[in-house]
Amino acid sequence: MSNSIPIEIWQKFSVASFLTLAAMFLFIPLAHRLKLLDFPVGRKDHASPTPVIGGLAMGVGIFATACLFHFNLGLGFLNQDLIAFGVASGLLIVIGQLDDRFDLPWWLRICVQALAAIITAIWGGVRAENLGSIFGDSPVSLDMWSIPFTVFATVGVINALNMIDGMDGFAGSLGLTALIMLGAAALYSGNTRLAIDIAILCGAVLAFLYFNLRLPWRRRAKAFLGNGGSAFLGFSIAWVAFRLTQSPGHPVTPALALWLVPVPLIDCLVLMTHRIRQGYSPFKPDHNHLHHLMRDAGLTPMRAVLITCAFSFICGVTAASALRAGFSDGVLLLAFLALLVIWYWLTARRARALTLLSHLRANSKAQTSAQATDSARPAR
Repeated sequence: MSNSIPIEIWQKFSVASFLTLAAMFLFIPLAHRLKLLDFPVGRKDHASPTPVIGGLAMGVGIFATACLFHFNLGLGFLNQDLIAFGVASGLLIVIGQLDDRFDLPWWLRICVQALAAIITAIWGGVRAENLGSIFGDSPVSLDMWSIPFTVFATVGVINALNMIDGMDGFAGSLGLTALIMLGAAALYSGNTRLAIDIAILCGAVLAFLYFNLRLPWRRRAKAFLGNGGSAFLGFSIAWVAFRLTQSPGHPVTPALALWLVPVPLIDCLVLMTHRIRQGYSPFKPDHNHLHHLMRDAGLTPMRAVLITCAFSFICGVTAASALRAGFSDGVLLLAFLALLVIWYWLTARRARALTLLSHLRANSKAQTSAQATDSARPAR
């Protein structure tokens, strides 16, 4: 890796952060005028109407950064895969904003998500073509199932991020965690172009989180992702994962990608399975997502964010270390399925899951109390 690569990563990360911050400051008052707000009604428990322009601001920051650097270097038009990504992302953001405003039917959102996946798969050439060596030494080729699988996986990741977006800073922080690990994997595999593109995404998400996290000087979020933002973030993660795992020159096993986005995927798959077994639609809204359980167990939003992001990092590092130690792709897949089964068993009885999560709250409080006691002791 040349010394100029980290410099370009930091440059694009910084510019994307700055432009997204500027877009957020511009769009928040505009959202109040246009009623692009999430109102605290029904199952929603935030305190006041909140702008849902996170996805729009991130999209502006990301694509303005990409165009600025591309044309400034005299490279002409953007690459076809980036143009396809931009068109598909714009479609998701627009439909998401309309959904936030008018509450569109779920089947229409799914159709648009599938269309976005088809655009990047066919026009952009970013799609799943093999599943890695999950059943032996030879990669499992998808052949004619490449496009259908790409659409299925993309729609799945989009909805996993959308479903887990129910607590200040939760979905955005987990998305940023996933992108950081995907970027690290790209750098490790030598795929520097992808790592630079991921840096732009990370810069935009981090800037958005400044407005979305609960901070010591702010008791609630100033802006939400909105359905357009969560769809855009989930779509971006899927797009990055395909580029990472389907690159012939810098191969990374697809099984690793599961371990880089563990919390949203496990929460989505397990909860939809519970709903189907109970005779409900898999898209039926309820209060049984992980963030609901953590809230009901007494965890604050920031503590929930820190715990789940730490868990995600541990999962990603452990899986990567297992691959380096010689474990096969199939073992990684089986371990992920085992984690799914464990969480399914825990959440089959809500009280059991709450008991486990309340221990996390108790341990966190005990550690905080011990640190406060230590800091209060006089120096010797």
